[in-house]
Amino acid sequence: MRPTVVILGRPNVGKSTLFNRLAQRKIAIVDDTPGVTRDRKEVEARIGGHDVLLVDTAGLEEAPPDTVAGRMRQSSEMALRAADLVLFVVDARAGLTPSDRAFAAWLRRSSLPVLLVSNKAEGRGGAAAAMEAYELGLGDPIAVSAEHNEGVGALHEAVSEALGEPPEEEDEDLAVDDPERPLRLAIVGRPNAGKSTLLNALIGEERMITGPEPGLTRDAVAVQWRDATGGRVRLVDTAGMRKKARIAERLEQMSVAATLGALKEAEVVILVVDALLGMDEQDLRIARLAEREGRGVVIAFNKWDAVEDRAATRNRLDDVLTASLAQLKGISVVPLSAKTGRGVDKLMPAVRAAYALWNRRIGTGELNRWFESALTRHPPPAVDGRRVKLRYATMPKARPPTIAVFGTRAEELPEDYRRYLVNAFREAFGMPGVPVRLQLRGTKNPYAEGERE
Repeated sequence: MRPTVVILGRPNVGKSTLFNRLAQRKIAIVDDTPGVTRDRKEVEARIGGHDVLLVDTAGLEEAPPDTVAGRMRQSSEMALRAADLVLFVVDARAGLTPSDRAFAAWLRRSSLPVLLVSNKAEGRGGAAAAMEAYELGLGDPIAVSAEHNEGVGALHEAVSEALGEPPEEEDEDLAVDDPERPLRLAIVGRPNAGKSTLLNALIGEERMITGPEPGLTRDAVAVQWRDATGGRVRLVDTAGMRKKARIAERLEQMSVAATLGALKEAEVVILVVDALLGMDEQDLRIARLAEREGRGVVIAFNKWDAVEDRAATRNRLDDVLTASLAQLKGISVVPLSAKTGRGVDKLMPAVRAAYALWNRRIGTGELNRWFESALTRHPPPAVDGRRVKLRYATMPKARPPTIAVFGTRAEELPEDYRRYLVNAFREAFGMPGVPVRLQLRGTKNPYAEGERE
């Protein structure tokens, strides 16, 4: 089992920069604004010859438990309880603060192994400034500059020494052929729709910071988890996506970019819609974006417990989906309450069903029997007075299901006939709510005017 290495420290000492440096890729959002990281982030990394679970946490602050800062600290304390090693980060440039001293005393009482990291110690005098951290009583400070990649090698060595001899390497072939490859699932939606509350309800712990304040989640945060089937899931909670015109601050722009990145890496997307507000144009934009990226989509109709006229509310949602989201016809909708947990147990079965359809392949023989029947029922129209002759269809790939249609002037088929083929395919093979790609490949007629050798 991988040891867990947790990065702790007060806000703005460079924890997320160090996290990205040790992970060897940019995962956490980094900005000069204090308190950018609000939820802990996890990534598998290799440090000092050890495969570890590296955890970035929110800044430690003294604050009442009912405030955002207080909830951030509670999340960091939960991460600390699972830690095998703590990297306590201080800012060498700013010097020690009362908060640094208070949290160092707290760590000494915890009896956990701690490495003291004095960050921002680049340039002349950086190493000397880092030595002030001796006062904290946590051993020798390791002077680093995460931003400039200075001193990171010494940190790798210190982590290796603290964790002891690394275990023997496992057979790499097992990892490549691992049947337990996790389902990549992203939770998306508008701010304050209940995305983080839903994640907490799914995994059964207060993993994400939640509250009435909109926009609490700023980064895309991944959680490894097993659902009721025992299958592995890589579940990503994302920042709320507002209309583009309202995205002004640089930090929010980075949050939205992280959300888009998570959506593109996902296989299935849970779109969380506030049932009290209904599905508006922004929800539809997000759903269309997921469809354009070829992702399976399931709608979590949240706050269902607070809806008074449920029949009318559901009818309004169905009308919007029929009129404005035809490309995901038959999309699965799960009414639930993330806050109370009611209906949450129905969400993952719907996700697994969407994932199975998203992966489904149709044999060429079966596909062409359907194709001939579809052409007989509704032959393709002539284009500019010329006949379009469609010959056969194949399914070159799934994830999402993709049909390639071959024929003379196939690429000239009008849009309404393309929709007919997609909808006929969806109905014939029972693929509601899954993006379907249609590729049209024309064949040249060597005797047509202008095409002779």
